[in-house]
Amino acid sequence: MYHLALGRPIDLESIAHDAEVGLCPRHVMWGISQRLGATIHQPSGHPVSLFDKIRSKISSRPENWALARQLSEQLDSNDTIFCTGEDVGIPIAILCGAKPNRPKIAVFFHNIDRPRGRLVMKLFRLADKIDLFVSNASLQLDFLRNLGVSESRLLMLPEQTDTTFFSPGVSTSNQQRPIIASVGLEKRDYRLLAEATADLDVDVKISGFSKDAIAMAKAFPETLPANMSNKFYSLPDLVQLYRDADLVAVTVTENKFCAGLTSMLEAMACQRPVVVTKTQGLADYLAHPGIATVVNSGDAIGLRSAIEKLLNNPQEAQAQARCGYKLAIEEHNSEHYIEVLAARLASL
Repeated sequence: MYHLALGRPIDLESIAHDAEVGLCPRHVMWGISQRLGATIHQPSGHPVSLFDKIRSKISSRPENWALARQLSEQLDSNDTIFCTGEDVGIPIAILCGAKPNRPKIAVFFHNIDRPRGRLVMKLFRLADKIDLFVSNASLQLDFLRNLGVSESRLLMLPEQTDTTFFSPGVSTSNQQRPIIASVGLEKRDYRLLAEATADLDVDVKISGFSKDAIAMAKAFPETLPANMSNKFYSLPDLVQLYRDADLVAVTVTENKFCAGLTSMLEAMACQRPVVVTKTQGLADYLAHPGIATVVNSGDAIGLRSAIEKLLNNPQEAQAQARCGYKLAIEEHNSEHYIEVLAARLASL
């Protein structure tokens, strides 16, 4: 029996329905559940105990501990469970991994390379309780290797995007000047983008929102330049924003995970030229030559120069866009991701 444990509640069936009519991209966890006939478990509807609240002080949220506690009573050695992140994977590994007839456990690690991650891994001997460690960044896997995880239990799984939803199309914008699009909020540096473009004859259109006022304040300048806007785009409108853009800027601060990667792949799948700031976390994805223009993190002058070069050389920009598009549809499509992960889980 296969199981998927989600780190937060998601209505995968509704997403699947909306994806069929073109309202949103397909969700790979729904694809995995269909491919393996897996039962989906979510951190909602489970009574939270005092112990769940206490354990959450160590890692994750009480709801994820409540889910892990319920699953530890249900699963045994006949089961295989894939956890979509360390937020739910660590509680499940601790509680289910302590059973003598424990299930096979696979966990996707997004950002374990930090002091608390090291502490939890060692304190609970998770290297002995998890059968497969998955990540989309080699730095995260290097961290796990250094903690004693054997190579046979590591899987580098390159990130994906739904290339049937994010795809090339006709620009519908009656733009008077070039459009620079930028999407997302995680580790974003829109201050840098503002500094590089404030006096350029361009429109900078951003889709980046959060309820966290501190995160917003860190990402954006106190006052947006006159040529910069930030608003909510529905998913179909977001696709159109990519298609309307003359280029897509992915400006992120230094990090060891893959912040910025989703918007980078979406832009590539829409066959748009990309300018991206170099980080340790994106190193795996920027190693492919010709797919993006790369500048140093925090380098406003370099970013401005890269933007101007692409805008002033449309043939070069389109050649880059075609190169990125080819890589996205061949190596970062949802179908490939699902098949690789399903096959590895089936081999446990």
